This record gives sequence, structure tokens and C-alpha cells, in this order.
Amino acid sequence: MNRVICFDGAMKLVALSGGIAAGKSTIARRLESLGAVHIDADQLAREAVELGSPGLRRVREAFGDGVIAEDGSLDRAALASLVFGHAELLAKLNSIVHPEVRRIYEQRLEQLRQDDPNAIVIYDVPLLVEAGRGSDWDLVVIAEAPPSVRIDRMVRLRGMSAEEAAQRISNQADDEARRAVADVIIDTGGSEDQTMSQVDELWARLTSDGTPRSNRVAPARSSR
Repeated sequence: MNRVICFDGAMKLVALSGGIAAGKSTIARRLESLGAVHIDADQLAREAVELGSPGLRRVREAFGDGVIAEDGSLDRAALASLVFGHAELLAKLNSIVHPEVRRIYEQRLEQLRQDDPNAIVIYDVPLLVEAGRGSDWDLVVIAEAPPSVRIDRMVRLRGMSAEEAAQRISNQADDEARRAVADVIIDTGGSEDQTMSQVDELWARLTSDGTPRSNRVAPARSSR
């Protein structure tokens, strides 16, 4: 699948997504070092319920004082224990947090438009496909690696068991669903140098003004 993307020279909004341990952070750090503005959706989610925020107040109203720590901040472990395995409670939590994340994100973008109207913004959003948000961007970039590589990373770097890692992968959208929204796929299953080469190629496209560009999607591996 190839898509032709034409930028107009204004701010470029790039969504960066991928499954757990697929290498999004590595890609985001490289793009940021090259000059992109990196916005992390997970960080915005933390800001959405930080001490004194409207989001935290709504969480307290919805779930009670049991999810609030002694200092008034969110007791994340207590909240996670409460909603884990309860789809209705999780949906209630998401209905509070997601709009707040969106509000903070839009505020950040508005400030960027004033400060740097030609910025290239990389929005690192793990659950892009799961949230159904594939049309807000000039470009969607997907980090992809074989499940075996991702499981190995989670075991070595995050201390998970292989079974837990595999379960985490199975709970997320699959590669096919991500490819369906992708303009560019960066294959992170090889060496770091191979990944960086692909990221640098992407950056060259993003900073090449005025001409339409065809964004090659890496071919799917036959072993999956």
C-alpha cells in the first residue's frame, strides 16, 4: 500500500504509533534529536489527572476517595486495581481521561502554532488504532517488529515473563489493523542502525518542502 502525501509548508502533524515494545520511543527520540517537537500521549495522560487538575477531580467524583493518595494525588495502583477486568469501569475512566488528554494536546498545538508555525510535531500515541483516531494527521507512522522480537525486549528490558509479554501483545490491535492506517512503516526488527536509517529517511521527507511524496510501506514479513 502506497499513499501520496502532500504537505503545504505549514505545521506537520505526525502520529507515531505501534504495539508495545515495537520501538516507538527509539524513533521518537531520534526525530526529536533531528528537530521535531515530541508530544507523548502517555505524559499528557499523566498531566490530565495530576494534582489539582479538573481530570483528577472528576476521577475522584467517579471512583471515590479510595483512589486518592494521602497527599491528594492519584493513587494509580488503587485505580488500576479497581478498573482491571471491569470493562464498564475502564470505559468510565477513559471517558474522563481521554477528553482531558485531547484538551491538553490541542492547547499544546495552539501554543506551537504561535511559537513555531512550521514545526514538525510527532505525537507519540500508543493506542492510535484502538482509539480510532486515524484521520487527524498529515502522516501516520507505525513502528513494527515481529512478536518474537518484542517479547524478547519485554523479557530482557522490562522484566516480564514471556507469557505476560505475549498476553500484552494479544490485548492490543494486531499488525494488520495498524498497517491499515499507516502511511509509513518503520521496521525496528533489525539492528539499531537499520532503524535509524529509516527514521533519517522519514525526516528527509518531512523536511523536503513543496513536493508530493510517495511514502513506501515496508513489506510484511512472510514469517508472521
